[in-house]
Amino acid sequence: MRVAIVENTRVTEAGQVGIALAEAGAKTITFSPYAGEALPNFEAHDALVVFGGEQSARDDDRHPYLPELAKLMRRFGDSGKAVLGICLGSQLLARAYGGENLIGAAPEFGWHTIGRTEAGGVDPVLAAMPDRFLSFQWHDDTFTLPRGATHLAENAAARHQAFRMGRAAYGFQFHFEANRDVVRNWMTHFPEVIESKEPGWLSRHAELEPTDGALSDEAGLAIARAWVRQINPA
Repeated sequence: MRVAIVENTRVTEAGQVGIALAEAGAKTITFSPYAGEALPNFEAHDALVVFGGEQSARDDDRHPYLPELAKLMRRFGDSGKAVLGICLGSQLLARAYGGENLIGAAPEFGWHTIGRTEAGGVDPVLAAMPDRFLSFQWHDDTFTLPRGATHLAENAAARHQAFRMGRAAYGFQFHFEANRDVVRNWMTHFPEVIESKEPGWLSRHAELEPTDGALSDEAGLAIARAWVRQINPA
C-alpha cells in the first residue's frame, strides 16, 4: 500500500491519519510542493492525502502549484483511487470537481460538534461515526458542493463539513487528524494566531482537552481507520 502525503505548510502532522496508515502497514512518502518540491507521481501511489495550510484554495499567485494539485486529486478520484483532503485539502477537492471556494465565509476554531447527514449514515467511512460527534476545527473558508458530490456531514458554522466524490475521494473540512498531541503542538507554534482567532481559548484548553479532546481523538481515529480501508493497492 503506497500512499502519497502532500503538505501545504511547514507545521504539518499526520496525527490520527498517520496512526491508521501505520497500523495498515502503508508505505508513505511526503511531498512539500509549497516549498518547491514536485507533486506526487500518479502511477507510483495507491492513494493520496492532502493536508491543510494557511493559504486559500485559490491562492494561485503565491502558490502556483495549487491548480495542478487540484487536477491530481481529481485524477486519483476519477481513477477510483482513494483520496483524502482535509481542510485546505477538502477545499481543493471541491475546486477540482467544480465547486466554488468561499473565502472567509465560515470561520471556526476549536472542538465542535458535527452531524452526519442521512447519506453519511450509509457511507463506508462516515458509517463508523454516531449521528453527532466532536472534531477539531480551524478554518475560515468553505465551499459549495460539486455536482454529483455526496454530502456526508455538516454543522451550523459550515454546512459542507464532509463529502465524497465517486468511490473514495473524500473531503473533510474538519481536522479529524488533529489529536491532542497535534493540537498542543499547534498551540506551541501559533499562540498569537490562536488567541487572535478565538480569544481566551488557550486559557480554556486545559479544561476542554480531557473531555472534548478525548472524544475528538476517538472519533478521528475511527474515521482515519475507515478511510484507510478504502485504499485498494494495485
